[in-house]
Amino acid sequence: MKNKVGIIVFTVVIFLTFAGKNIAEGGERMKITSPDFENGKSIPVKFTCEGDDVNPTLIVEGIPEEAKGLALIVDDPDAPGKIWVHWVVYDIPIVGRIDENSVPGKQGMTDFGRKGYGGPCPPSGTHRYFFKIYALDTALNLNEGIRKPDLEKAMQGHILDEAELMGLYKKRGR
Repeated sequence: MKNKVGIIVFTVVIFLTFAGKNIAEGGERMKITSPDFENGKSIPVKFTCEGDDVNPTLIVEGIPEEAKGLALIVDDPDAPGKIWVHWVVYDIPIVGRIDENSVPGKQGMTDFGRKGYGGPCPPSGTHRYFFKIYALDTALNLNEGIRKPDLEKAMQGHILDEAELMGLYKKRGR
């Protein structure tokens, strides 16, 4: 009986460790959604290179109380040859909403060779676009224009929670 109790306690501790600090404290996991498209569904043309090429509205819920800032990375793992970076934003104040066509924090460089949002623009087929939000225990105070790997390195050891939203896009007529 002692072995079963020990195994159960060990399992619960491991679960809480990997499930995130926020859950261990009785809270909910952080969540990112958009009123513009559902997770796993098509991103409207407006938010792509074939439309206005502006970022969609994003809603962030369950941000840990101890968070000091947010970071956001939008990328496409289906791009030929590499994961294509569409948006890098950091030192975002603690907000529950990132508005359409906004600059919510400092912006990094995209694989389009510029700062700011670059919407879905797949060369062929349907691609997946991941909007990944991170709650951080510190402000990063990095200069604008950094690249995704530099942001990821700076975030190491500072991520309290994270969430992602995935949208799909295929160019019209392709």
